[in-house]
Amino acid sequence: MRWVRALLKNASLAGAPKYIEHFSKFSPSPLSMKQFLDFGSSNACEKTSFTFLRQELPVRLANIMKEINLLPDRVLSTPSVQLVQSWYVQSLLDIMEFLALIFDGSTNPAHPKHIGSIDPNCNVSEVVKDAYDMAKLLCDKYYMASPDLEIQEINASNAKQPIHMVYVPSHLYHMLFELFKNAMRATVESHESSLTLPSIKVMVALGEEDLSIKMSDRGGGVPLRKIERLFSYMYSTAPTPQLGTGGTPLAGFGYGLPISRLYAKYFQGDLQLFSMEGFGTDAVIYLKALSTDSVERLPVYNKSAWRHYQTIQEAGDWCVPSTEPKNTSTYRVS
Repeated sequence: MRWVRALLKNASLAGAPKYIEHFSKFSPSPLSMKQFLDFGSSNACEKTSFTFLRQELPVRLANIMKEINLLPDRVLSTPSVQLVQSWYVQSLLDIMEFLALIFDGSTNPAHPKHIGSIDPNCNVSEVVKDAYDMAKLLCDKYYMASPDLEIQEINASNAKQPIHMVYVPSHLYHMLFELFKNAMRATVESHESSLTLPSIKVMVALGEEDLSIKMSDRGGGVPLRKIERLFSYMYSTAPTPQLGTGGTPLAGFGYGLPISRLYAKYFQGDLQLFSMEGFGTDAVIYLKALSTDSVERLPVYNKSAWRHYQTIQEAGDWCVPSTEPKNTSTYRVS
């Protein structure tokens, strides 16, 4: 029986490239937050949702799998990437074999008003406080101290009402948690000789188009030349933590900010850093205020994606200053 199962599994895996090649020819269909709510509401047609997902999920998986295959060979040969690839393949095969439509009408008992992972009435300040509290626990554990939090809300449409939005709370929490960790570490380390720590200030502003969250710290800031590098994977200003030592590290892995910006951009938002070296840093999360504008930003496999992974290096439009400028007086025109 075990031999038969292995044979069937190998046969299904052999069909994966055919599915990938076929479905990667189609472009994914991005949904807005409003469409997610419509699909997940109690009045929605479950069969319509199922039909859409059955066609859409293979397209999304195939497109990203096609792009993963363009990564350099040395990256593709790593065990972690191979494991992720196997997950994608298995997910695609599971979807292709999923023929029965089963709905039990159940809801999330912890969050009965949520539609899937989306909160139609997400209280932004509450998520800010939750992320701060968790980051504070880590900071207190490592430094035995942590800065306080000051929150200010500016609701341009109704100053007396708290700010709510349609969003995925877990996405927002992740972004804020990473920003709080960075702000707390910088604040504590730059004021280690002080008796008091300056507070971290968060401003939540709701306008007609954007909902913006600005987090300001007095952590000393970073030089301008390092700002973009902070969004590079595996780059961190903190020492790399030792694995297996137990506990959750405060910083050092180098993927917190890049992934946070991906979360922000997924629904047409953004995450930007503005730093003043010697003073502090402002981190701003930009989100769409309207659910109709919060449309998914999805990767598409095409020729542009293929060219992106080629190793051809083109000459830049600007000269790059050398770390050791040449003494031009030693060069003579022959």
